[in-house]
Amino acid sequence: MAEHDYDLFVIGAGSGGVRAARVAAMSGAKVLVAEEHRVGGTCVIRGCVPKKFMVYASEYSKHFETARGYGWDIGETSFDWPRFLMAKDNEIARLSGIYVRNLQNAGAELVHGKARLIDRHTVEVEGRGRVTAAKILVATGGRPWMPHDLPGLEYAITSNEAFHLTELPKRIVIVGGGYIAVEFAGIFNGLGVDTTLVHRGPNLLRGFDDDVRSHVAQQMEERGVKIRLGAQIGSIEKTEAGLVAACVDGHNLDADVVMFAVGREPYTEGLGLEAAGVELAETGAIKVDDYSKTNVDNIWAVGDVTNRINLTPVAIREGQAFALTVFHDQPTRFDHEMVASAVFSQPPVGSVGLSEADARHQYGPKIDIYMANLRPMKETFYGGHVRCLMKLVVEQGSEKILGCHVVAPDAPEIIQMAAVAIKMGVTKPQWDSTCAVHPTLAEELVTMREKHLPPSLGQVA
Repeated sequence: MAEHDYDLFVIGAGSGGVRAARVAAMSGAKVLVAEEHRVGGTCVIRGCVPKKFMVYASEYSKHFETARGYGWDIGETSFDWPRFLMAKDNEIARLSGIYVRNLQNAGAELVHGKARLIDRHTVEVEGRGRVTAAKILVATGGRPWMPHDLPGLEYAITSNEAFHLTELPKRIVIVGGGYIAVEFAGIFNGLGVDTTLVHRGPNLLRGFDDDVRSHVAQQMEERGVKIRLGAQIGSIEKTEAGLVAACVDGHNLDADVVMFAVGREPYTEGLGLEAAGVELAETGAIKVDDYSKTNVDNIWAVGDVTNRINLTPVAIREGQAFALTVFHDQPTRFDHEMVASAVFSQPPVGSVGLSEADARHQYGPKIDIYMANLRPMKETFYGGHVRCLMKLVVEQGSEKILGCHVVAPDAPEIIQMAAVAIKMGVTKPQWDSTCAVHPTLAEELVTMREKHLPPSLGQVA
């Protein structure tokens, strides 16, 4: 008789947990997965996927403008929010069903209910009771953080609720300056909502290259998003006319919806991690080693709950590496260096490697910058105002490309292929030896020859 009920118990059926469970089950292991919400996790249910559908929908207002510039006679347009929501929910249900079938086809079991560790081998699941497992993987992801001491916070929503608003607001105030806040500002603005973005910091998208940050903010304002930097919401009040978000500087912002997108936190609350002796960081994240193992030798964690790189493809690769290491006798660890990322802002961002500031911090003054700021030909044809930014960060001497940053239509598509070369250690001469594809926007990346000098250095030169 087996010592435990299962070889592996996975808490969380998001992207990382599902991949780990599937690969582990294919080894012949007996696997049980517990999910307290819907299968698919944040990305599929209330994150990347539905958000991208909303981005697509919101971009049409700009597409209609462009079409008129190219000679198309487009009459009055309108957007049907309930019809879009129905189509979005149908597609999310279909994708969630695929995740369930993939788990079942691999031989893993699935139970719905919140799981809580009783000890290092015992898990209690709502509606199922207690089971034991030789190995446990925590893949519960993250959730929106809210400033719970803010007066009137009960009137605000997070990104979770933004996907299910019964009607499209006329006015929205979005609090935050990270990628979620910036993406939703573009979405609602594109759908015709009077949109104000409030951020307490000096610029948007902390962690990205400074030129990217300023370019995105400028382009968002060009499209009609009102951005208030260095501002902070002190309270929210409900009135007959809607909501009033009061800034600490005394300025009031009227809105129908106030949305907080001020960060996410690892979802570790109520999991019983303390009972199992699992060590947490100050942020609440589960501390793990390079192989995603915790300080408890039979418990691992992957994805956003570890707060390493909070991206869906990273969670998937971490989950796969765990399963290969533990159940297939193939020691594998995911390399977190040179991971590309995208912001589906309007215009979108694609980025891989070091920002200019980070590169100068690591390498000192021995950094060369190549940068282009241009209007693409699609815009120049009809007098559009969209401008694109492309930037390469290069180490002097070795001429190795340390970072590539793009703000442009299709930037996420462009950066995926750029990331391949940069991950392999490409140099600027090798990069430049690639012949341009003409006429494209991406060709600008391989035709930048002149080094960009900061204004102060340029004046000296």
